[in-house]
Amino acid sequence: MEHLALSAPRHTTAARAELPTVFDLREAAEVLTDAAAKAGAAIMAHYGTMDSIEYKDDDSPVTKADRDADAILLAALHDFAPSIPVVSEETVTDRKAPLGRLFFLVDPLDGTKEFIKKRTDFTVNVALVEDGFPCFGLVYAPARALLALTIADGVAIEAQMPPNSAGADLNALEHRRLHARAANPDAITALVSLSHLDAKTEDFLKGFAVTERSGAGSSVKFLEIARGNADLYPRLAPTMEWDTAAGQAVLEAAGGHVVDTRGARFRYGKTDAGLKNTNFIAWGRRVLTPR
Repeated sequence: MEHLALSAPRHTTAARAELPTVFDLREAAEVLTDAAAKAGAAIMAHYGTMDSIEYKDDDSPVTKADRDADAILLAALHDFAPSIPVVSEETVTDRKAPLGRLFFLVDPLDGTKEFIKKRTDFTVNVALVEDGFPCFGLVYAPARALLALTIADGVAIEAQMPPNSAGADLNALEHRRLHARAANPDAITALVSLSHLDAKTEDFLKGFAVTERSGAGSSVKFLEIARGNADLYPRLAPTMEWDTAAGQAVLEAAGGHVVDTRGARFRYGKTDAGLKNTNFIAWGRRVLTPR
């Protein structure tokens, strides 16, 4: 582990938009790390309980942990950047309203089903999107005390951070830089969704030499590729934009890729589709084509 100097992220490639000058993204990383520690503590306060489980119109569960974490994150974002719209899974009312070129996407508890089952693969997701692409991302798995976030263009880090209702100081954490690996075409490690594995995904995987496969919930799958532990995560079943933007930002900063089924970089702000994602594939450093 090492201490890395935190600097404001900046994009250097033409494929990515210039970062906003509305605020310092280094400060954003610090503010949101603190908020994530608090949100994680609020979530873990309900871990292993059956507190107030309800079901939304799409039959997905929502708990008091979702709502408590959401309140913490929204308050932090409002205090830090009140002029930037925030789209959160738990509070969005109009999924087709125009968002502009800069907005936050928040999922306060990604993997609620896994949380209810007392698994550890659930996360807090916060992303900043500019001109259709995530330029900042934070993913926090409180049950694993694992934090991952972007700190500069092409730089993502991970750190151990236990949930703490008093917050946390990013600069006091020991960091390790994340590096996605280049897949070996003859030995692919694939990740799949635990809750949404379907025949299309199975058929897709048959096009690759998958020698190891495991299932996981939430944005943990993006993190495992960013950490160099896996190569491929295909998602050919429904997701929403707040499910994926933060994980994409972290994975891309670690050298990985998230593409649509045509091979184009995955985009956000699809209000015409009610913020529903199309199918996508996440890769490490090497994007392969089916055999």
